[in-house]
Amino acid sequence: MIELRHIGKTFPGVRALHDVSLTIAPGEVLGLVGENGAGKSTLIKILGGVYSEFSGDVVIDGCVQRFRSTRDAREAGVAIVHQELALVPDMSIAENLMLGREPTRFGMVAWLGMIDRAELEAKARVMLAPVLGADAHALDYAQPVGELGVGVQQCLEIARALADDAKVLVLDEPTAALSEAESEKLFALIRARRAAGAAFVYISHRLEEIAALCDRVAVLRDGELVEVVAPTVDLVPLMTGAGAGAGAGAGAGAGDRGRARARVTCTSTSTVLRVDDLRVAHPTLPGRVVVDGLSFEVAAGEVVALAGAMGSGRTATLSALFGTARAGHTGSVTVDGKAADLSSPRGAIAAGFAYVPEDRKAMGLVLGLTVADNLALSALGRMSKLGVVDDAKAEQSALGRLRELSIKAPGLAAEVATLSGGNQQKVVIGKWLELAPRVLLLDEPTRGVDVGAKAEIYALVEDLTARGHAVVLASSDLPEVVRLADRVIVLREGVRAGELRGADITPLSIMQLAVGMQLAVGMQLAVGTPAMQEVSREART
Repeated sequence: MIELRHIGKTFPGVRALHDVSLTIAPGEVLGLVGENGAGKSTLIKILGGVYSEFSGDVVIDGCVQRFRSTRDAREAGVAIVHQELALVPDMSIAENLMLGREPTRFGMVAWLGMIDRAELEAKARVMLAPVLGADAHALDYAQPVGELGVGVQQCLEIARALADDAKVLVLDEPTAALSEAESEKLFALIRARRAAGAAFVYISHRLEEIAALCDRVAVLRDGELVEVVAPTVDLVPLMTGAGAGAGAGAGAGAGDRGRARARVTCTSTSTVLRVDDLRVAHPTLPGRVVVDGLSFEVAAGEVVALAGAMGSGRTATLSALFGTARAGHTGSVTVDGKAADLSSPRGAIAAGFAYVPEDRKAMGLVLGLTVADNLALSALGRMSKLGVVDDAKAEQSALGRLRELSIKAPGLAAEVATLSGGNQQKVVIGKWLELAPRVLLLDEPTRGVDVGAKAEIYALVEDLTARGHAVVLASSDLPEVVRLADRVIVLREGVRAGELRGADITPLSIMQLAVGMQLAVGMQLAVGTPAMQEVSREART
């Protein structure tokens, strides 16, 4: 029996989890669902030993555990297969399966590079057999993992986890990149292991899989456990806080929706951005795409939001538009009717794009530089002559941005690393304003900022659109999307699932499109109804 008792976790300025208590019984598949940012990843990282500092207790078979590492968790019987596979592409199948388990002689053979390859492959084959069955004997165990399909790679990860004799196996979006046939093999494995007494925590945005596989479903929202329910219950309202009795989540969403709809004044017919048939290649899996045939337009003064579950293609779309996609992309993109060169950020900036990335510290700021230096980064060419920066001009511009954006800092000479998250984000936005970009790309613009800073950033976005800027917003914060967007394009697995506008933009309608379940608002799927039977039947075929 696995118990999570009163689990809480905070990061600077963010409460990720609060008083979450769950039990996972042997032979049970527990579904774990919630919007992006609901706390699912944080919870499984605590269970898996990634985070060692938290409040509450992890209890396994009656013993309180305090894991200091993932190794501690594995030794206690907890194995996690993350959505992002942790394999070494250039190493062979056998080497990946046996990584950390290499046959040794007196502890010295591995160091001397004298591993018996036949013994290594034999042990690897035994590990993989429970997952692939007879197919395990057909593989070439000397083949590099990078040459395998993602389905086989996923099976390797699961085999490694099972080899640890785990009491509970956590699967995070395990079918995100699998074909239907590969997914069915995984489902069969889960059912077989469950029958043998293994417990699973199954995380997925594909609610039809949750309905077909899980015994119970735990719903998280805003870091709190909303309810543990039967998989036949309509989960979307619980995840979004929509409907009667949804509490603060619904209230916030409704209030934001009223302000957002009152804000919309965009009547422009002038198309600033036009994207046609955008395809973005998967960064590590040849032949696959993360965005597939996406087309949309954004008018002057308009906010178009890209919404969808994690891995839906939101960030990949913005990265491609700014010339920073990790893999190739195709399609036609024009700004004010002129073709944009998106082969590099330089070309994107020249075309009129500005980009506020999801990770401001890694990609948006130079933390060791001053506020003034960061504010001047994007416009150094305009502030320089013969390669020498005009310090007076740069300082004057930075002071203007400091006042315009109400950036709270001790002074222009302060290191940007010393500022709060909200003020750092204002600096990221402010550095682009000198260029007067035509299209502002915002990826999770208020992640990790407090309520006051969030309101100020919203006001800034509204001010920019009032000046005629076009904004493309990618956000997992559904109230934020409702608050800001004139139109919402919902993506599902890289494909456009639908578009919402006006009063139709609600957290519930967005989530329904994102998870692929077009359910009527407030509809409950009762046990044994034809709708529920159809969901389960489709998941098994």
